[in-house]
Amino acid sequence: MSDTDVPRAHHHRNRSARGESSRRDRNRERDRDRERDRDRPPRTKGSRTRRGASSADEGRADRRSRSQSLSANALAQLNQDNVKQQRQADRERRKRDRDRGRGEVDPDERARERAERHQRRERERERERERERQRERERTRARERSPSPDPETEPSIVPKKYRKPSKQKKSRVVSGAVMEEGRSKGWRFGFGFGGHSRDDSYDSLRKEDMYSQPEKKKKKGMSKRKKWIIGGIVALVLLIIIIVAAVLGSKHKSGGGGSSDDSSSGSSASSSDVPLKYKNTDLDPSTWASTEDFNTTFTDEMVGGLPVMGLFSEWDDSTQANSKVPALDKPWGDYSKTPAKGVNLGGWLSIEPFITPSLFNYPPGSGIVDEWTLCAHLGSKAASTIENHYNTFVTEDDFKAIADAGLDHVRIPFSYWAVQVYDGDQYIYRTSWRYLLRGIEWARKYGLRVNLDLHGLPGSQNGWNHSGRQGTIGWLNGTNGALNAQRSLDIHNSLSQFFSQDRYQNIITHYGLANEPKMTFLKASDVVNWTETAFTMVRKNGFKGLVIFGDGFMGLNNWQGLMQGYDGLVLDVHQYVIFNQNQIDYTHQKKVQYACQGWTQQALQSQDKSTGYGPTQFAEWSQADTDCAQYVTNVGQGNRWEGTLNTGNASTAILSPDCPTKNSQCSCDNANADPSKWSAEYKKFLSMFAQAQMYSFEKGLGWWYWTWKTESSPQWSYQAGMAAGVLPQKAWERDFNCDTDVPDFAASGLPEYY
Repeated sequence: MSDTDVPRAHHHRNRSARGESSRRDRNRERDRDRERDRDRPPRTKGSRTRRGASSADEGRADRRSRSQSLSANALAQLNQDNVKQQRQADRERRKRDRDRGRGEVDPDERARERAERHQRRERERERERERERQRERERTRARERSPSPDPETEPSIVPKKYRKPSKQKKSRVVSGAVMEEGRSKGWRFGFGFGGHSRDDSYDSLRKEDMYSQPEKKKKKGMSKRKKWIIGGIVALVLLIIIIVAAVLGSKHKSGGGGSSDDSSSGSSASSSDVPLKYKNTDLDPSTWASTEDFNTTFTDEMVGGLPVMGLFSEWDDSTQANSKVPALDKPWGDYSKTPAKGVNLGGWLSIEPFITPSLFNYPPGSGIVDEWTLCAHLGSKAASTIENHYNTFVTEDDFKAIADAGLDHVRIPFSYWAVQVYDGDQYIYRTSWRYLLRGIEWARKYGLRVNLDLHGLPGSQNGWNHSGRQGTIGWLNGTNGALNAQRSLDIHNSLSQFFSQDRYQNIITHYGLANEPKMTFLKASDVVNWTETAFTMVRKNGFKGLVIFGDGFMGLNNWQGLMQGYDGLVLDVHQYVIFNQNQIDYTHQKKVQYACQGWTQQALQSQDKSTGYGPTQFAEWSQADTDCAQYVTNVGQGNRWEGTLNTGNASTAILSPDCPTKNSQCSCDNANADPSKWSAEYKKFLSMFAQAQMYSFEKGLGWWYWTWKTESSPQWSYQAGMAAGVLPQKAWERDFNCDTDVPDFAASGLPEYY
């Protein structure tokens, strides 16, 4: 042996002696533990419960603390010994490597090194086995001393094959607080290493993998059970929320026209409570363009076959439109003594091209001339386009403004497709129905009484675009004339049942049967018979208000003696000067005079049963003195004023100027100008013309201006007329009546072609 080998051999012997001494110490400690285990009395079934509960509680924390302290100290000592020995072995290996580099290692030395490596491996295995035995002893003592382990303080290491007694109460392994804070194993980093930090040693990770696998399996099972528990709790909470929401929704179904404080716009409603068969139908509020002031609690209740969906269950009829008229819950009285002062909501639920020309902005010759052809052209976009119009063209603000204007009634035109559609129809089915119901509730909120007007009937009762379909008259005429007449009765059967409910007794004061049936074309007796049948049915279904039928343009004197004995049946007359060739050419002065004299005389004669029908109202009139408004004489057909009306029929076409001057000066430029550009004299004429008509029609049961609003025709808009100063700010505040002389407007500088 060389001199250089002596220190290394000496160090080896010293290290071997230290290792042998350490083993003897551990063996003695192990023997003592085994003797204590043998001396301990055996455990019997139920021994935990026989011990006093109080003593167990008092000592449990102390024993757990000692057990955990012993386990931690023992493992720390073992790890410290392992680290020291590993470092010593590394130093020896590095020294041997240096010696080999100098060629100083002989074969005997290599043999000794191999033997030493073998011995080190054996010692390492023995140390590992000892650590395992030590951990087993710690776990055994912990189980014996802690019958009800605390999941937040017990060591997380459990033996692979350990199973709790079958009757032991199950407990969560992972701390609830840790789970809630997101710090449970496997959640912090998402690498499958549980809650370890990036600095944990491989050895500690390997040991946790060795001893914690059963725990992970257990956690998986507990997680599944926990999911079921959480799912049950969530379901219960949702059920409670739904019940509370339903109760609160019911409480909000009251007053102010039935509006809801928590309503919203857009299709923000949930369809979760809508039965499958009603999803994506008109009863599914999630498909509505707006839920504002609608009750979105689902119901499939019907009255007369019509849905109440969207209505609130309570209402308030104590409102008053203004101080001049009674509140809704008070009788109106005799309309001949207190005539109605109202306005139409034309072009809203029955679309008319001249009121909303933007909907018909298509190239000439496209054939889109009415609601039927518009819907056909729009195809899949029709429903959303039409509903957007319903939702935005008339709002609650309009009803408020109508009441603020001193008006007390509102006429709401709507058409049969609000109730029913038939094979081949292009209209949007029943969407307008809920907007009609909401409009009535808004009227209620502001004390306005409602005149219901069925504006379009199956087959078309007049062939004009505002009936829905321009062209052929198919109502009481043609192959399907009788069928469409019966369909119209069926619709009134549903409507009259619905509007005979208590909630409508005070607000629906007028019920219209058919707007403007063209009796100059239809057989008058057929229309009369149909009207009598419809009236009888409406009364039988319980409607108590006034029932309205149109004069059919027969001339008021021709109604004398017809349909007598029907209490509450009222004749409806619409007065315009612009649709008759022999009236549109009246001068401005003569138009006002005709309103004061001619229409006043007609009203008085019609009101008198000896000279006319009897009770008569005037549900349409305007300030228009020309037919220049875009599309007012149908889409693309021109006008009488300038002589461009080309109907395609020689008997109705007017192809030469028909304004009072009858020449090329006849122009629509001034009539269609913005009101801000109207001359003072023209404004004076418009104001007098309006007040003359009010005076005249109040000789009957009252009037409704046509219409409240338009996009671009101010002489047809009560709203625009007020803004321009050509209509009273309050309907009863007037500075002209027919007892006053009518001035010569031309002498004051107003051209007759203006």
